[in-house]
Amino acid sequence: MLTVEKMNSTSHLFETASANQDLFIGLNQEDGETINGGVEEKFTIKNKTNFDITHLVDGVSWTLKPNESVDWTAWGGGILKFDTDGRNDYVNERSYDLENGKKYEFQKDLLAINLFEVA
Repeated sequence: MLTVEKMNSTSHLFETASANQDLFIGLNQEDGETINGGVEEKFTIKNKTNFDITHLVDGVSWTLKPNESVDWTAWGGGILKFDTDGRNDYVNERSYDLENGKKYEFQKDLLAINLFEVA
């Protein structure tokens, strides 16, 4: 009889934990939306240069190879930061607030690498 009671207690424990886990997941999703503004932003970034471009999107570092493209889903505001000057001894950081549904490209002009909205 003791074994059966333990099994029933264990079964009840799993049912309670499962129900509480669903509640916990639901609350975490709501809290996450509150913390980050609840806005999911999706955008595409392509590297149209001949150089590797290392950049940050919402604090996450990523390196795009030449002609490589990446589709981002951002929850932290879609803030992109990168160094427009590729030299190691000089930093010219630029920051952009990327918009949902837009496409962007890194392109090189005469003086620097810049980010352009293309669609």
